[in-house]
Amino acid sequence: MDSAHLRLAVDAARAGAAELMSRRDHRVVSEKGPKDLVTDADLASQKAIRDLLVGAYPDYAFVGEEEGENDPPANVRSGDPDAPPCWVVDPLDGTVNFVHRLQSFAVSIGLYAAGKMRLGVIYDPTRDEMFTAIDGQGAHCNDQKMSASGCTDIEESLVACSFRAGVTADSPEVTRFVKVLEKCRSLRRLGSCALNMCYVADGRLDGYWATNVAAWDSAAGTVIARESGAILEGYGGQEFDDWNPKFCVSATPELQSLLTKQLSGT
Repeated sequence: MDSAHLRLAVDAARAGAAELMSRRDHRVVSEKGPKDLVTDADLASQKAIRDLLVGAYPDYAFVGEEEGENDPPANVRSGDPDAPPCWVVDPLDGTVNFVHRLQSFAVSIGLYAAGKMRLGVIYDPTRDEMFTAIDGQGAHCNDQKMSASGCTDIEESLVACSFRAGVTADSPEVTRFVKVLEKCRSLRRLGSCALNMCYVADGRLDGYWATNVAAWDSAAGTVIARESGAILEGYGGQEFDDWNPKFCVSATPELQSLLTKQLSGT
């Protein structure tokens, strides 16, 4: 991936965010499923992003949260070296926050190629923060280089997590939450997978885990977190899967080991 791809993704993220912000106070909300919301802003944002990305690279594949474009082509998913690169887009990560006029929502654009996420752009329009990364070139926020916090002690850590819509009291996710809550300094549920990963990359959070997010939620964040020096694995310590993201990301190997110990087995 090169700077031309990055510039395009940044422009597309800003175009999507402009659609979100223009509808923030006049959004039309519906349910995709129980407690799982979608708005006219999600749809308008994805169209604006798709038009730019596909217009520039019509031969690339496209995966987005909305409009039934949820699955990558089989050769992309398998990492076939002859498969085209694939844009992976969440036009509004943090829809519930957006609907309630809270902060912590973002546009997320990742680019997958040759079996790996290679580029990530996440834009928070409420703070005008543009998080970017290209594989092998570091992670940046508004062009300032980012690095993970260096925290090694779970008792000193600030951690975030994500729950699925409609989580119930007997869910393993709740068990994991309590186990980590008992060990860490404090635990947050901020509502945006993409921004949580950026915050680990920038040292604002020390760790984050999610077991029920989709590929478009985490795609760009995986590159940004990895390029900041953070450790990204499956939540039980297994290899991370870009297309089935059940993971834990931490500032250091030491903290990652402590967090995955709490998360595994549930």
